[in-house]
Amino acid sequence: MRNAETVLNVISDRSKRGLLLDEDVYRQLYNPDLYLRAYSRLYKNEGALTEGVTSETADGMSLEKINGIIEQLRYERWRWTSVRRTTIPKKNGKRRPLGIPTWSDKILQEVIRSLLEAYYEPRFSDYSHGFRPGRGCHTALQTIQRTWLGTTWFIEGDVHACFDSIDHDILMSILRESIHDNRFLRLIEHLLKAGYMEDWHYRPTLSGTPQGGIVSPILSNIYLDQLDQFVEKTLMPEYTRGEMREENPEFNRLYKKAWHLKKTGRYDEAHELEKQYQQMPSKVVDDPNYRRLRYIRYADDFLLGFAGPMTEAREIKEKLREFLRDHLKLELSEEKTLITHARTEAAKFLGYEIVTQQVDSKHTSGKRSVNGVIALRVPIAFVEEKCADYMANHKPIHRPELECEEDFTIVHHYQSRYRGYVQFYKLAINLAWLNHLKWVMETSLLKTLAHKHKTHVSQIVRQYKKKLKLPGGTRKCIVVTIPREGKEPLKTYFGGIPLIRNPQAVIEDLSTTNWKPTHSDLVKRLLADVCEICGATGNIEVHHIHALKDLKVKGQREKPLWMQIMAARRRKTLMVCKSCHDKIQYGKPIRLQRH
Repeated sequence: MRNAETVLNVISDRSKRGLLLDEDVYRQLYNPDLYLRAYSRLYKNEGALTEGVTSETADGMSLEKINGIIEQLRYERWRWTSVRRTTIPKKNGKRRPLGIPTWSDKILQEVIRSLLEAYYEPRFSDYSHGFRPGRGCHTALQTIQRTWLGTTWFIEGDVHACFDSIDHDILMSILRESIHDNRFLRLIEHLLKAGYMEDWHYRPTLSGTPQGGIVSPILSNIYLDQLDQFVEKTLMPEYTRGEMREENPEFNRLYKKAWHLKKTGRYDEAHELEKQYQQMPSKVVDDPNYRRLRYIRYADDFLLGFAGPMTEAREIKEKLREFLRDHLKLELSEEKTLITHARTEAAKFLGYEIVTQQVDSKHTSGKRSVNGVIALRVPIAFVEEKCADYMANHKPIHRPELECEEDFTIVHHYQSRYRGYVQFYKLAINLAWLNHLKWVMETSLLKTLAHKHKTHVSQIVRQYKKKLKLPGGTRKCIVVTIPREGKEPLKTYFGGIPLIRNPQAVIEDLSTTNWKPTHSDLVKRLLADVCEICGATGNIEVHHIHALKDLKVKGQREKPLWMQIMAARRRKTLMVCKSCHDKIQYGKPIRLQRH
């Protein structure tokens, strides 16, 4: 049987050659290697040990479970389990529904997702950046910054309740255009209609893809690719014309006159003319023969940049609304779909503020160097919001909920969050605004440590603030070191991150990064089929824990044997036989037999 990478490469090649997926695609679900690949991608997720409507989680994963899924699929006896629905808070105070599937459903969804991604990824538009390998927020923002020169209007688009509003019939008709395997299509259709449990009441799903479902992002991209194609093939050709704007005759007249005055040595008069023409555009701003429409989409948020009159920007917005309503049965959010003047206001997209710069006084090599150039900015509201998490009465305060943690963990907690903020906004021209956030977080950190140890902040500064050699140079940081016998000490620190803009910065989305063809260590251990406690072979299951810190139980004098093994190997997984796993689950001692 072919390995997973070979199968996916064959499917991807069919897509690139413009071929359809035939009736063989369902048979690929019989391949165990695809499930091992799926397991390698999912077991590290925080939700791997979160229960759905049943108690099944990644704990207890086995080859037998994979074979059971394949057996049910082979005889078409597989039935999707309803997801457990919960809600998570949104920034606006509302709550977003989230579906949590059972573990077996997650594994099969991941296999389906990988097959769909292999086929559809080569077909997706270059203007789509959400939930795709090698793409993300930063690639979308970099495209805007590099190519949207001279934008006059931003059209901010947001689809109202997109994931919940996807029409099942339309989605299935889109899939049928390229996939001619009815068994595979029925499997997806049954997944869409599996329903959900909320407060222990079953409710059917009449529309939408399950939020929280592994396969939901690829299905939403397949659905919204219709929007990408409409914009790319209909709107952009209609609202793009002309090679360049017509030159401004008044600007040219003054420019040539100033040049002539310089040639004759009349520099003062030339300088006065320069002041005049540098206050006016070099091109005709409202040139009727020049239009540019640009587009980018990330998940259900999209942004269009338009160089042209306001009336045509409104036409574009209305045509988008009509297409979404008539062809995809989706509605634009009135609250979030805005037309913004690019030079006087900022559009909001993917957490950034986006503006077209207009600064007549800034020159490089005698030319106005920033006019018409796109700038990405950190929103002041973001800085204020994050500072508020560490402040009270306009002053930084300690975080009492962290005082039960070790000093190393507290410092690491602050640094990981600050590093995330800086890395995300590395593209911003005003990245230095995060200096204020750094000061607030550092003061809060020092107060937290001082409050924990019942001492003064000055004492904490003397104890922990040190000079540290980092790739960016020597910097003062709050440093915590844990010595280890026979090993290099563990070290963590707060600060030391230079606030220097990096236009090429990219944060990879690990959930969509291309998976390597080699088997992970976990899969190799599972395939070995040997209990790592007693040495028994056959029917091996994987015991999972959330984190290594779970192996440290306060007040426990002697750890159980399985804890000792996991702590020594520093692994969150352990291959165990059924007997040993039952003893772990029920807290019974495991005694090794002497031979």
